This record gives sequence, C-alpha cells and structure tokens, in this order.
Amino acid sequence: MFRILIRTPARSFGILYTEPTSRSFSISRASRFIPSHTMADSAQSTPVESSASTPAPNANAPAQQKQQQQNNKKQNRPPHPNAANAKPKPVKREVRILMLHGYTQSGPLFRAKTRALEKLLIKALAPLNLVPTLIYPTAPNRLSVSDIPGYQASSDSGPGEEKELTDSWAWFRREEATWNYRLINEGFERLAETMEKVNLEGKQVVDGMVAEEGAEEPKELKGVVRSEVIDGVIGFSQGGAMAAMLTAAMEHLEPGQPRPVLTPEHEAWAKQIREANKGQPLKFCVSYSGFFALPPELGWLWEPKVKTPTMHVLGSLDTVVEESRSRRLIEACEEPVVVVHPGGHYVPVNKEWVAPLVGFIRACLEKHQKTVAAAEGEKKVEESH
Repeated sequence: MFRILIRTPARSFGILYTEPTSRSFSISRASRFIPSHTMADSAQSTPVESSASTPAPNANAPAQQKQQQQNNKKQNRPPHPNAANAKPKPVKREVRILMLHGYTQSGPLFRAKTRALEKLLIKALAPLNLVPTLIYPTAPNRLSVSDIPGYQASSDSGPGEEKELTDSWAWFRREEATWNYRLINEGFERLAETMEKVNLEGKQVVDGMVAEEGAEEPKELKGVVRSEVIDGVIGFSQGGAMAAMLTAAMEHLEPGQPRPVLTPEHEAWAKQIREANKGQPLKFCVSYSGFFALPPELGWLWEPKVKTPTMHVLGSLDTVVEESRSRRLIEACEEPVVVVHPGGHYVPVNKEWVAPLVGFIRACLEKHQKTVAAAEGEKKVEESH
C-alpha cells in the first residue's frame, strides 16, 4: 500500500490506495485531513511513500470518508453563472424638501391638497434611488376673518365679533398703503426653526410634520442614507414668494461666499437659516403662482439674479396673483423653467402637470450628483500626487 498526495488550490488531501495484481488503482479509504500549511513540505518530499510509513487503519474511516466527499463537492461546485457579474445593492438616499403653503392655509391643509403630487414624486425618484421627505411647516402669523381677501363686515357686527380663524396662517402681512411686508422676520424664523429641528436636532418627519422627540423612524427611510440638509423647496402663492426669497438668501455667489445681506434688520434671520442648513445652498426651487417681493429692503435678494435652478408654474386663468408679478419673479432668476397650465390659482396635481415638476427635480438632483462625483474624483487625484 502507498499514499499519493493530491494538491488542490485550497487544500491538500492524502488518499490511500492499494495495488491489486492487475495493477489498477482503487480507493480504499480517505486519510485524515492534511492542513494547508504542510503542502509546501509535502511538495518538497517524494510523493510516493513506503508502506512502512502508512498509519494504522482508523475506526472512524467511514465518517471521515463521508466528510471528505462533502468537502470535495463543495470545492468542485461551479460558481453561480451570475456571481461574477453581480452588482452591489444600490444605496438609497433621502432628499429633503420644504413645502410652503399659501396665504390663509396651513401645513396640514397644503399636504392634503398635494398628496397626489407627493405620491407621484416618490414614484418618479425611486429609479434614482432617491427617497423624498416632504416637510410641511405652518406659518407663524394667525389670520383673522378680516384678513381674508374679499371679507366685508356686516352692518350689525358688534365690537369683538371679529375672531381669529382656527387654521389660517400667513408668512407675512402686506401693508396696503406702502406694500411693505410686516412680520416677514417671523416667517423666516419659523423656517429656520423647522430646519434646525430636522437638520441639527435629528427629529423625524412623520406625515409631513416634524415629530416630537423620540418618534420612530418612518419605515420608508429604514436603511436609507439620511440627508443632513434641506435639498430643495416648493411653495404656492405667498409660499411661492417665500420659496424664492429663501432660495436667494441661502445661495452662494461663489463657492463659500453667501449673498451679502444689505438690510441690517434681515441679518439675524439670514444668519439663522444659513446655519440651520449647515451653510449649504438649496439645489432647486419650485414656485407655484409665486410673485416678486417688491419692498426695497428685500432688494438684496435679487441683485445679482438668483442662479439656483428655479421652476415657475403659472395658471393662465389665475385671478388672485397678477401674471405681471409672477413674470417679474421669473425675470429675477437665471435660466428659469416656466410652465403655464390652463387653470386658476391652485397647484395642479394630475399626472400631466406633475410630469414637468418631476423632470425638473430629477434633472437638478442628477446634476448635483454628477457635480459631487466630479469633485470627489478631483480630490482623489490631488491626494494621489
């Protein structure tokens, strides 16, 4: 009897053979496993050993032989045909979008009116492995009945009968005589507080609203790489005007160079919103029936023009916001995208008119992803030199 060493890439096995009179070889049993670290020693020695060096028969030979056969099967098993071409699972990333309601509305009401838009946006961004989180803050200034456009007090109304409305809010109030905006500082402070809660404090957004401390992470965001800043803003009517002003206040004229604040009373809220978004500008702005902010003290927002990508959606039958005011906002932006729908003063949520919104946001986010990838590539090249 003699032993032949069979070497494989992963392991080495010693197999005992007997030599019958016909000189044909047959396997008698499998020897013990020879560790891989003895392969080099075995390769240097003569592979055929005398029968004197053969170990005595082992009582556990059948079990060892079965284990040996299983090991051989595992070693010789061909790889899955798709194993070499398997791609890593794509990483999903969150996109945070502020949703700003119009005059006399609230965050929950605006969400109820735009739920169809929200669902279509989620579906459209899925192929890009992007998961949108839409945040619906409510403006801080509560309105009373007399603040509603077209309101006329009845002749028999007594003193004190004018009451505040339960769920009607405004980002600012316009003075009819001067067209100045009162309470606009409070409006921007509310936006800054919302961003601080989400970006800096890490609070969850549940059903469009910033939740209290300890709220569970939404299931659609489990396993998703969370965003650390607000990525974009969508606003309607007065909220559309606020969206444009917010975008202008947060953007950089040059990398690392924010737009200078030329009105001292605006410095506090401008600093607050910038810090709440970690100094990052927005990636896009969408304004539905928005309008240009006329007060001279807000002129620093429009000079130079807003270069952040903007999309403006107007209703051809809108009788609430004059088209000239919306057009003036469009002129204050560089390369704006303009869409006109055949309706009035509302956000169109059917597929035909959501499609331009989806295409615009996707293009902005894809452009940002490419810009980031290019910057990372340049950084790696610089580090390698």
